[in-house]
Amino acid sequence: MSTPDFTTTLLVDQTTKQVFDAINNPRGWWSEEIEGPTDKLNEAFNYHFQDVHICKIKVIELVPDQKVVWQVLENYFKFTTDKTEWIGNTISFEISKEGNKTQMKFTHHGLVPAYECYDICHDAWTTYIQNSLRNLIATGKGMPNGKEKPQTEDEKRLGSEGK
Repeated sequence: MSTPDFTTTLLVDQTTKQVFDAINNPRGWWSEEIEGPTDKLNEAFNYHFQDVHICKIKVIELVPDQKVVWQVLENYFKFTTDKTEWIGNTISFEISKEGNKTQMKFTHHGLVPAYECYDICHDAWTTYIQNSLRNLIATGKGMPNGKEKPQTEDEKRLGSEGK
């Protein structure tokens, strides 16, 4: 049975360790403005993009070179009516060997089409995983957002609405 949770997969030439290390460096692929430890079990970090998206995430599983799981503790979207979206969701990164390549399966458990933020979040995660994280793994340089550096069209649009 298939799940409606958002999932996307990468297949890269790098090792499972290189993929694991890149995932645990979300400042290098998601946002330069993440605060707190992102690679320590049971620790939490804060993410924000301007006043558009703010969340607190806890690292709940770390299996070297195999798996990373985050749990969303708190979340705020400026653009949704339902203020509970993402809260309690888990975000997993599963790493495995596929022949001579490494596969990374990203799943945002609970991010489903019924969510008000689904289209925006689907597009953002796709950009961050398929472009930014892939580039960080392959070249050592991702394309994270920053205070004045949105990466997705929705970030550009939503960030400029408050100005």
